[in-house]
Amino acid sequence: MIIVSSCLAGMKVRYNGTDCLEDTIGRLVKEGKAVALCPELLGGFATPREPAEIAGGTGEDVLLGKARVVTKSGEDVTDMYMKGAEEALRLAKEAGATAVVLKEFSPSCGSSMIYDGSFANRQTAGNGVTAALFEREGIRVVSEAQIAEVVDVE
Repeated sequence: MIIVSSCLAGMKVRYNGTDCLEDTIGRLVKEGKAVALCPELLGGFATPREPAEIAGGTGEDVLLGKARVVTKSGEDVTDMYMKGAEEALRLAKEAGATAVVLKEFSPSCGSSMIYDGSFANRQTAGNGVTAALFEREGIRVVSEAQIAEVVDVE
């Protein structure tokens, strides 16, 4: 079983109320081969919501207490991101997930690239909070562009 970001499955859960449907992922969810979840909704956020970025580091740094997740207006929402990541991990373990396909650039789900915390549309290498927690727990994390690495996409 794999876990996928809900927005990649076509659910309108992104901060701005849109999705990022990736056809293969949507099909896998419909066929019961993948389970969709949104760590931000699991953390208590609503849709739409103010955009947030990791300030002062990466998701790994957030887990270590060295960085924070803040909204564009400056509100610290780290605790909600942590709660969502922990709940996503619990659900992934419950489902027996061996891999997760997460939305790149998200402060939750970014699997190799995130925004740099400046809200200037600048990207930097690093994981989001949920991706970092999954990797810490030994669950393979890939972006939507790498789905073929974890599932037969034919």
